[in-house]
Amino acid sequence: MKNKYLTERERYQIEVLLKQKTPVKEIAEILGKSKSTIYREIKLGTVEMLDHTLLPYKKYCADSGQRIQEERSHNKGKDLKIGSDLEFIKFIEYMVTEKRYSPVAILAHIRKNHLSFKTNICYKTIYNYVHQGIFLNLTRNNLPMPRKKVEAVSYIKRQARNHIHTSIEERPREIYDRLTYGHWELDTVESGKGDKTCLFVFTERMTREELIFKASGKNQKCLTQILNRLERKLSAPVFRETFKTITCDNGCEFTDMQAIEKSIYNKVMKRTKVYYCHPYNASERGSNENANKLIRRWVPKGSHISEFTDQYINELQDWINNYPRKIFNYLSANEYKALVA
Repeated sequence: MKNKYLTERERYQIEVLLKQKTPVKEIAEILGKSKSTIYREIKLGTVEMLDHTLLPYKKYCADSGQRIQEERSHNKGKDLKIGSDLEFIKFIEYMVTEKRYSPVAILAHIRKNHLSFKTNICYKTIYNYVHQGIFLNLTRNNLPMPRKKVEAVSYIKRQARNHIHTSIEERPREIYDRLTYGHWELDTVESGKGDKTCLFVFTERMTREELIFKASGKNQKCLTQILNRLERKLSAPVFRETFKTITCDNGCEFTDMQAIEKSIYNKVMKRTKVYYCHPYNASERGSNENANKLIRRWVPKGSHISEFTDQYINELQDWINNYPRKIFNYLSANEYKALVA
């Protein structure tokens, strides 16, 4: 019912009508309220008074009812949108801490799998509750990418190494549209100090499909071995169709462009085409950088990659390829690839 709370004016009307011996039914009709509302208000605002002979009697006072209502409104806190569903709260805590899902991905997972949880809340609400300490077993440090205050640091910019390679400026413009499968971005995820093991990470631009390879060192030789192994597994024609182009940065492991492009089967036809980003411009490999953030949820910075098994890395790759993506209307990379294939 609209305007279910009585106003101060309506309370004084009730007081006057009760003095005139007006029935509760008629009072409810005059004010446009239900009889239950009027009965509750009379009970709320009724006080005990003394007559001239000092005998007690009960009377409804509008100011008393208004005072009690204002006190209740002041003490009442806003209800949590997340409700008091402990199962839902524990599910959110589990998905963030164990599955490394963001609040956006959690809500998408609930809708996609038709789970019987609330989906009418916004992901920003979950973020707000985490920062406010509403969750018992979840803090901002558990979030996939907690925001940290970055202090300004003065530094001397390094000079880029000069290599003879094909610049990203020469890359065909249609690759930017992400309408064709087979154009990849390549980067390296480094281990902590004292460990030379690294991960070579391939990200397909159209579907955001992820390929992760563990290597014993961050060098050209390890990368070439990975590409050769892939070409043997797929065959030369399939490799050329799958890896039409590769875009990478100017790291030391990518310096030998000919070794990356050279096929182990065909001495004339190249197996792929490599393009190099401008120095210190990671945004030209944006999909790759975002994928690296997903990897860091499971392989934190400073950890030794050599301690992670090959099975663990394969499971991480599967997790990323099945992670719901907002850009694909919460389809995963595997689902989107199957849809556009």
